[in-house]
Amino acid sequence: MRHAENTHEEAKGKNRTYPDIEKILDSFITPSNGRERNIPLPATDMPSSPELARMMEMIRAVVFPGFFGTGGIDEQSMRHHMASGLDDIFRILAEQIRLGMCFIGRDQALSCKECEDDALELAGAFMGRLPDVRNLLDSDVLAAFEGDPAAKSKAETIFCYPSIHIMTNHRVAHELYKLEVPVIPRIISEMGHSRTGIDINPGASIGEEFFIDHGTGVVIGETAVIGSRCRLYQGVTLGALSFPKDALGNPIKGLPRHPVLEDNVVVYAGATILGRVTIGAGSMIGGNVWITGDVPKGSKVVQQRSTSPAKTDRMQG
Repeated sequence: MRHAENTHEEAKGKNRTYPDIEKILDSFITPSNGRERNIPLPATDMPSSPELARMMEMIRAVVFPGFFGTGGIDEQSMRHHMASGLDDIFRILAEQIRLGMCFIGRDQALSCKECEDDALELAGAFMGRLPDVRNLLDSDVLAAFEGDPAAKSKAETIFCYPSIHIMTNHRVAHELYKLEVPVIPRIISEMGHSRTGIDINPGASIGEEFFIDHGTGVVIGETAVIGSRCRLYQGVTLGALSFPKDALGNPIKGLPRHPVLEDNVVVYAGATILGRVTIGAGSMIGGNVWITGDVPKGSKVVQQRSTSPAKTDRMQG
């Protein structure tokens, strides 16, 4: 086999179109458009997606013991396995939060020791919220089992359903988001997005007994608020119409701009709901409708067969 450098020299002699690597490098390092390069300087370690993925599997093993992680767990050994898992979760999360703080270029006046202490405090606060996460996920399992006649058992929904997978990621990411942990919540939510095709921003607030049937293509925006016992089907979008800009033309972030679904709302496949609108409790939104205004409590919104706009009816009872 020829050495790479020999092949390189031969190519220069025979092919005068061989690229000028030095010139290409110059254009990468100093772009001609004058824009700042997206390079994390000063150089620092960044959060690790593999480590966060490992942490999420540990959380699944703690929340749903016996389904994930070590098999063959009984009542006598469960406490030991869960204690070991919780300790590992805390250690991984604290380190990843610290790296996240470095990644966003936190106040340079802070020492590494201060960042480490803050990371430990945030990780500890999250650990204290894990029982609530577990309770919410138990309610999501119930919603999946009762909401899908094809489900043979709750165990099947835990092990197989994309809704339970994404909601595990989201419930964890949302708690970290509320603690204002940088970067990590979004990484965890995007892991679930890649696995399931369901895109839920970690900022979205979702009540108990939530179920996404089928799921692929669902999008839920950052400031969306979903009440209890709601159900969505594939291809549903809870998005924003637009958002205002400041005097310099920069988007003003953090404003409520996504829909509010009150309790017991069902949204069928392909529906699009945009803007800070409220879908009243007990309403049913039919497939493929486009909604940009409030919907009264107990309404039924369906697509008419003609080319006329969607029709809104009040449900009886």
